[in-house]
Amino acid sequence: MPGNSTPCGKGVRVAKARSVFFCNGCGFESPRWLGRCPQCEAWNSFDERPFSVPAKSARAATPSRNATLAPVPLREIDSAKIARVRTGLREFDGVLGGGIVPGSLTLIGGPPGAGKSTLLLQIAARLADLGPTVYVCGEESAAQVKLRAQRLNLDAPILVHAETNLRSVLEQLERLSPIALIIDSIQTVWLPEAEAYAGSVTQVRDCTQALMEYAKRTGCATFIVGHVTKDGAIAGPRLLEHLVDTVLYFEGETTGEYRILRAYKNRFGSIDEICVFAMHESGLDEVANPSELFLAGRDARPSGSCVVASIVGSRPVLIEVQALVGETSYGTPRRLANNLDQARLAMILAVLERRVGMHLGTHDVYASVAGGLRINEPAADLGIALAIASSFRNVPLPSDAAAFGELGLSGELRAVGASPRREAEARKLGYRTMFTPAQFTDIASAIGAALR
Repeated sequence: MPGNSTPCGKGVRVAKARSVFFCNGCGFESPRWLGRCPQCEAWNSFDERPFSVPAKSARAATPSRNATLAPVPLREIDSAKIARVRTGLREFDGVLGGGIVPGSLTLIGGPPGAGKSTLLLQIAARLADLGPTVYVCGEESAAQVKLRAQRLNLDAPILVHAETNLRSVLEQLERLSPIALIIDSIQTVWLPEAEAYAGSVTQVRDCTQALMEYAKRTGCATFIVGHVTKDGAIAGPRLLEHLVDTVLYFEGETTGEYRILRAYKNRFGSIDEICVFAMHESGLDEVANPSELFLAGRDARPSGSCVVASIVGSRPVLIEVQALVGETSYGTPRRLANNLDQARLAMILAVLERRVGMHLGTHDVYASVAGGLRINEPAADLGIALAIASSFRNVPLPSDAAAFGELGLSGELRAVGASPRREAEARKLGYRTMFTPAQFTDIASAIGAALR
């Protein structure tokens, strides 16, 4: 029948071309275009991409780990296979939880110039003495990597691969069987079967997935470098941080001498661990005692300065909290916090005004943590309150004083964890006068004793 015929022959259907829309900020997928992303709330961030299933030949290019591995009882797993590899950088190994886990996938992010490539090249030089180590440079040429190695005085048998085609890289890795792989960076590599440009949401997601499958199947410890957006977040879909095992991030100012590397995610150790580096001509050198760094330059004891015994990850660290209180020139006073929680600062100011009687409603308040380290724990509440009170009354705190404690809305001081370790670290550095919840029950009595 003519009505049953089709242009392509009987029983043949023509597949309709389909598209899917991706958010450039977080990777959220939608079958239609949206003006605002419902996940990250970014405006005009959706791009159209053709929807297609990768060919079987492309998927077969990399052996599937499910085809070679069978379920194994937990008690029969050889513990020697998960022995950590030490890099020789004690602080960096501590951030990872004790060393590099074979088969792990680690993401290192940070702003330009923070030292990501420098740190990974130093790590590659140390691992190259243990076995084949491949450094894939997608942003630089092999000659540029050589110049950096000469500047860092590195002479190790690192295998440098200047290639952005990840499929070609994986084929070379199957032949070399390295113990460590470094991808610099994930935004520059691409897969031929993914119909998108390098650095797009699709390519970043598929490339990370391919690297994760290779790392888990072969036991190769893999490091990938991630760019950051103008907001400071790691560029690419949020799925990128979920796929990897560990997320390390350089924070703080990149114009100074020191760099702070913090663990935001770690499947093999604790989070919020930090490692402090000093940037020199010879590369990044570890700072063994961060407390002395964050307390540097405190010879003069001005008002508005208080030393806080904080816990960063698993170690006690002494930091300096600074506050500046001045009469406002506008109708609404300003409250600015640097490396502190803005909402926490507002709560402390409300408690000081209501429970202590400080009239801060007509004053601008600025609070900051010296050294570039960001503090979020409630144990810093007492130190922040003492710094604000010291600046408001223009009376300096004792030069050998340190404080820690959580502040309640009724003005009471609450105990915090690891108090003996905090106090021991403070006394080790010469701070004999302690302001803690064990000595004072409320903020009014602590301020009265500190400023008398």
